[in-house]
Amino acid sequence: MIDSIRAWISRSGPNSRNTSDPAQSELQLALTALLIEAAYSDDHFDGPERAVIARLIERRFNLLPSDVRTLLATGEAAATESVELLHFTRIINERLSYEERVELIEMMWEVAYADRVLDEYEDSLLRRVGGLIYVPDPERGIARQRVLRRLGLDQES
Repeated sequence: MIDSIRAWISRSGPNSRNTSDPAQSELQLALTALLIEAAYSDDHFDGPERAVIARLIERRFNLLPSDVRTLLATGEAAATESVELLHFTRIINERLSYEERVELIEMMWEVAYADRVLDEYEDSLLRRVGGLIYVPDPERGIARQRVLRRLGLDQES
């Protein structure tokens, strides 16, 4: 499994818009793994969540569909094998600006609300990740409200 992650990080195809920069590939993997963690936190990683993650990483990294599928599979394997969030959040902290970390929190909220319901475990994970990447609770809450408005969920009770 680790070999497949290393192979994915080091590869760059001629048709790929994915960078051959290992640091950028490592960032892509860390971000994807955190999104997958958000999907798994309620014990249901299904089609709608997978579609949201695919859309988010394709847009964020400007990837080809084949690269999105590979990154999803590799991110899922990395998230499944990981026993802690620290490895992923360390990479995020090293490579993303504060604004980009807030954007990641928004992305995670989108995944959490893919089924239109927030589970207590999803909320807990977002709180933990927010703390680990130094996005304070008020900003995390504002990011959540932006996502709820975008998804049309802010009008529901």
